[in-house]
Amino acid sequence: MELSSAANMITPRQFIRDGETLISSSQNFELGFFSPGKSNYRYVGIWYKISPEIVMWVANRKDPIPDHQGALIISNNGSLVLINQNKSIILSSNSSRVPENPVVQLLDSGNLVLRDSNDRNPESYMWQSFDYPSDTLLEGMKLGWNLKTSFERQLTPWKSEDDPAPGESSLRLDISGVPQLVIGTPSRKSVRSGPWNGLQFGGIPMMHNKVFKPMLVHKEDELYYAYEPFDKTVITRLMVDPTGHMQRLVWNEKFRGWRIVYSWP
Repeated sequence: MELSSAANMITPRQFIRDGETLISSSQNFELGFFSPGKSNYRYVGIWYKISPEIVMWVANRKDPIPDHQGALIISNNGSLVLINQNKSIILSSNSSRVPENPVVQLLDSGNLVLRDSNDRNPESYMWQSFDYPSDTLLEGMKLGWNLKTSFERQLTPWKSEDDPAPGESSLRLDISGVPQLVIGTPSRKSVRSGPWNGLQFGGIPMMHNKVFKPMLVHKEDELYYAYEPFDKTVITRLMVDPTGHMQRLVWNEKFRGWRIVYSWP
C-alpha cells in the first residue's frame, strides 16, 4: 500500500521504500533513507525537518545497504524490519512481546516506536529508537541504566562524516561510584565530569545555564541523565562528535543554523 505524503506511521500492509519518508505530526522530525557525506551507501535515519543534514539517529549504523532497494516493513511476527533487495533481513527490532495490531510511528519527540495501534502508553511500547541512541541525546531520552536488567543507553559518535558506524569513544553514565558522565575509549584514559552536586555535574562548563535544565534521575529500577529545555520553543541537542567531544547545540532560527553552547572536554 502506498504511503500518504505526510504519514507519520506505517501498518503491516505498508512499508517505507528508499525515497519515501515518515514525518512526525508537528513536522519536527523526518525518517527515511540517506547517504552521509561522500558515501554512496544507504542508511535509515531520523533527521530534523528544519535541518536535514543533522541525522540524530541511524538504524543500520553497522549494516549499510549498497543500493536504493532497501525497505522498512513490519514483519509477520510484528517486528520492525529493514530488508534489502533480496528481502534478506538487515536489521530487526526483535521485540520479546508481539503487538496484536502493530504500528510503527515517528513521534514528535523524534522517537520511532513500535506499539499496538490501540495502546499509546509509552510503558507498553514493544520497541523504541530512544533505547538505542546513536550520537545524539534529545529531550525525553535517557543516558544511563535500567538497574533491574543492567541495560545501558550510551552515546557513540560516528566514525567520520561519511560513516555513521560507531566510533571508538562513548559518552556514558558511570555508576560504579558516585554517578558521573564519562567520555573516552577502551584504550584511552577517560575524562570524567565530576560528581553530581544536586544541580549539575561539577566539571562540565555551562551545565548551569538558561537554555536547559540537566537532571539526574534515580528511581528504584533506573538511574539516568536527561535534560529539558526551560523554553519549549528552544531546539537543543547534546551530541558526541567523531573527535570524542561532547557538544551542546542550540538552533538559531534567525541564522538558520546551529550554535555551539559548549564543548567538553
